[in-house]
Amino acid sequence: MGICDGKVAIVTGAGNGVGRGEAIELADQGAKVVVNDLGGSITGDGADQRVADEVVGVIESRGGEAVANYDDVSDHQGAKRIVDTAVDAFGRLDVVVNNAGILRDKMLFTMGEDDFDSVIRVHLKGTWNTMHHASSWWRAQSKAGDQPSASIVNTVSSAGLQGQASQSNYGAAKAGIAAMTIIASLELARYGVRANCIGPGGFTRMVGAARSDIEIKAPEEYTEFDAMNPGNSAPAVAWLASDESKPTTGQVLRLVGNSLCVYRSWEMGEQFFATDDDGNPARWDAVDIGPILNKYAFGSINPGIAAQQRR
Repeated sequence: MGICDGKVAIVTGAGNGVGRGEAIELADQGAKVVVNDLGGSITGDGADQRVADEVVGVIESRGGEAVANYDDVSDHQGAKRIVDTAVDAFGRLDVVVNNAGILRDKMLFTMGEDDFDSVIRVHLKGTWNTMHHASSWWRAQSKAGDQPSASIVNTVSSAGLQGQASQSNYGAAKAGIAAMTIIASLELARYGVRANCIGPGGFTRMVGAARSDIEIKAPEEYTEFDAMNPGNSAPAVAWLASDESKPTTGQVLRLVGNSLCVYRSWEMGEQFFATDDDGNPARWDAVDIGPILNKYAFGSINPGIAAQQRR
């Protein structure tokens, strides 16, 4: 028995890398898993049902239960079919792990409109789609007197939380997912649903597209600890999926290699107030803003920008 024994979990984008590791870990911890993957390329092209089927086979070979789903998370009704797959196959739904995503990296001035729209559609809208349909099902259960103990785990990235050149589409989507997750945690608490984020890392297909010098392996193929195993974050996902994580909600975690930390949300820094000669509240004068921001803000918010300005 594991900490997710009896749970039914959906993992989107579970055919490779991080999502694959999460699906296998959840099954190892006792959950019944819907392995969702369209089976497309990292840019979102094509489809191959064998990708999800293979992960189902791995889970079953380890003694777990799983079914495959091949729907596109960015399609609103497709996302509903993912939720329906869990309920139809296992009679319930307890966990949704949103990991599906694509990558189309380009600098802001060369990125095409479709490159931006496609990444936002899969990551941000796809995450919203599955949360929408799952939360509707959980809300109905709650109103019927069967209060859930459910969990949403969404995938974020340092590209959205800290910034990364050439990823204005991907970073914007991931930052949006973090904000959307925190909002979901506020909206869904009354229905017994927790919502958190995990920021994973490791050598994935997406990383391999940018680096030809690395070997891409499935998470279960690692036989000893490796900081670049994309399955390293899976134990945190399993914990967030379990009832042991109560009452953790609205949090953004980062687990890369053997490092675990909690991101701090946007916080207000030191405040300054404009006053008139008598000390009464007054409207700011534009010339007074610069000296304060140059001294206090730019260096602390983005040292790189401050360094460029000093050159």
